[in-house]
Amino acid sequence: MVLVRLLLFLALATIAGAGLFFMFTKDRRYLRFIGQTIKYTIFLLVGVMVFFVFERLLLVI
Repeated sequence: MVLVRLLLFLALATIAGAGLFFMFTKDRRYLRFIGQTIKYTIFLLVGVMVFFVFERLLLVI
């Protein structure tokens, strides 16, 4: 679970930083970067959660 928290913290920090850059520069590439960060964070979180579920299933058997 520490891994999930660390991943979420880093993703939120990255999104906040890109959001600040966008507010100051009005460059739309930061918005695209935020979207990609959200997309890949969700993919990684789903992958980690599937791994946790798989690990639990192996411990039950």
